[in-house]
Amino acid sequence: MKKIKSATLDTIEAIDVDVEATFTKGLPSFTIVGMVNSSIQESRDRVKSALLTNEFKFPPKKITVNLAPSEIKKQGTQFDLSIALLIALYDKKKITFDDFHIFGELSLNGEIKDNNSIFPIVLSLAKQGLIKKILVCEASARKLSKIPNINIYIASNLTKAIEFFTFTNQDDFLYKSDFIGYETIKIRDEVFYLNKEYLLDFNEVKGQRIAKKAAMISAAGNHNILFEGSPGCGKTMISKRLPYIMTPMSLEEILENAKLEALDLKEPSFKPIRVYRSPHHSSTKASIFGGGSINAKIGEVALCNNGILFFDELPHFGKNILEALREPLEDYQILISRVNSKILYKTKFVFVCAMNPCPCGNLLSTQKECRCSQLEISRYKNKLSDPFLDRIDLYVVMTDTSLDDKSSINSKQIHQKVITAFIMQKQRGQKELNGKLCDEDIVKYCTLDDTCQNLLNKAISQYALSYRGINKVLKVARTLADLDSSTNITSSHLLESLSYRRK
Repeated sequence: MKKIKSATLDTIEAIDVDVEATFTKGLPSFTIVGMVNSSIQESRDRVKSALLTNEFKFPPKKITVNLAPSEIKKQGTQFDLSIALLIALYDKKKITFDDFHIFGELSLNGEIKDNNSIFPIVLSLAKQGLIKKILVCEASARKLSKIPNINIYIASNLTKAIEFFTFTNQDDFLYKSDFIGYETIKIRDEVFYLNKEYLLDFNEVKGQRIAKKAAMISAAGNHNILFEGSPGCGKTMISKRLPYIMTPMSLEEILENAKLEALDLKEPSFKPIRVYRSPHHSSTKASIFGGGSINAKIGEVALCNNGILFFDELPHFGKNILEALREPLEDYQILISRVNSKILYKTKFVFVCAMNPCPCGNLLSTQKECRCSQLEISRYKNKLSDPFLDRIDLYVVMTDTSLDDKSSINSKQIHQKVITAFIMQKQRGQKELNGKLCDEDIVKYCTLDDTCQNLLNKAISQYALSYRGINKVLKVARTLADLDSSTNITSSHLLESLSYRRK
């Protein structure tokens, strides 16, 4: 019995699968077993057609293909090529498939095709250290070549794949690596990739100096931010420009972003631009956090890992959604449990949200009159609980715009300051940026002198800051110091940090 290594996705992680085949005497038949779904069962017809149209004889035997381990549910069309090779080469005793993982969907004429599962599968196996060599089509190889430390071999069709294991030098099929071609910076032996494209620029936002400064702080330290202001003052404009001024990305983050794009059925871009997800306020809880009646499926909070999650019209989101958001905002992970599966998603994103000051939106306006009663305003704001708001680092009240407002800074200038702050954080040896520091790292990196400590103690008493609120103030102050290229947090940094707290 011969076997070929392949793999399947279990939600977002890959599991090794051995594709085995036996050929016994009996009435000719072709069966695939091993808890497989309909897409794999349909591969019987694709494999038969691919073999017969390329003049390979289909063995007149009882063929049983098993995908082991059998207790794990398998899905995807990436098993086609493995099954076809086992059948085509069943009588070649000396051929082995050791150290190779084989992935590819077959067309009816034997052409090998890519699918959306192959990239996340290979990336997951590479992170687990389970993969050394792979055979795929060229379309798959172009994406997989970004993953380091694996040898990729390509075959355009079933005939070429058979030649790869029989007649020719395998090195002739080796695919050359294709690294990500962006500007890089190196910090403490770690390489980060820079985006210098500003498709949406901050120079298009007129006025709003404080809001743009807060956006820069958020980008530099991965801080959660809430914009409150009248309709049309620029809340959404600023939020949509945030991805282009975010910190540089490591190769691991770029690959993880590409993996999530593939799971979302999008073509991976491999750009060092952080993902931006903006679900509508009518979205269901399952679509935000992940769910499914039997198997857990990925949701928005996991798809925006290492990126930005934007909630516009924040109070219009369901209260159950906002309260459930507290866990991923605090623990940077979320566990989805179902009858047949449990999956832990990483949720280390920057939470950006925008809201009006009242239902009609004119409470803070100097030009329009608010039509809301005090009861309506209270109901509107009471949709946001204090524990939820305590997880927001930066609270910004935006002013009305006027014809005299001008653009004061562009995205390139902001991004340069963000990169400067990012370099300072990494040179200190921080694994996480300031906004995501744990309690132990806050004590290590956010130290205060006696003057600043006395100032903080007064603020704690005056504003009734919680322990979480104190940590938020310290982390924002640390980012403000980094933006000023200051080694120490000063009184001015601490006072500005306190000014962004919700009073």
